[in-house]
Amino acid sequence: MLSQRIISSCENCPASWENFKNLSEDEIKLVDENRYEATFKPGEILIKQGSPAASAIFLSQGMAKAYIEGHERSNNIIEIVLPSNLIIGPGVPVDERYAYSVAALTTVHTCFISFKIINQLIRQNAEFANGMIKDLSAKALVAHKKLVSLTQKKMAGRIAEALLFFSDEVFKSPVFDIILTRQELGDYTNMAKESVVRILKELDSQDIIKTDCSKIEILNLEKLRWISENG
Repeated sequence: MLSQRIISSCENCPASWENFKNLSEDEIKLVDENRYEATFKPGEILIKQGSPAASAIFLSQGMAKAYIEGHERSNNIIEIVLPSNLIIGPGVPVDERYAYSVAALTTVHTCFISFKIINQLIRQNAEFANGMIKDLSAKALVAHKKLVSLTQKKMAGRIAEALLFFSDEVFKSPVFDIILTRQELGDYTNMAKESVVRILKELDSQDIIKTDCSKIEILNLEKLRWISENG
């Protein structure tokens, strides 16, 4: 982790969190005076599950994975964290500890903002508090939909959904580097690495996708969407 201040103010940050728009100039200044920046290399840990929670973390650049550490080194990736997102965690207000771990997938630039400041803004600014509720609710809804997908879809449907997520939401292109290893893709879709490899090969052999190491090209988008919806 490297500490390097490259963002002069939250007000002119190109990846500013949408809810910061609800803050006054004085409140933005308060955040600026109580934050510090850090850059993480791929694989480095931003948050350790179970550790004390002193700060919320804002992603200004890069991508990270949020995951729950299970038994025998098994992990469940619950979210791919993209820029312009504030990581606050659902368990923090309960016991002041992080309920999951977060690790960098690419080089990640972050801002650490004290929870004391976040709580102060919630108490004094109703619009900011409402924005926080909306943000947490939206993330909870995504988590619920993912849970339904993992429990109701077959393995091919889960892989198809994951590939469409990266294509539609992350890279906005039919050709992309998935950034997850085959093991991590298994952690994200709740299946063994061997099953991930087998299904990707099957989709490749059917000319639905083309795989080349980590790079994937979607050749038949309509068919892949059908598999995602019906798999």
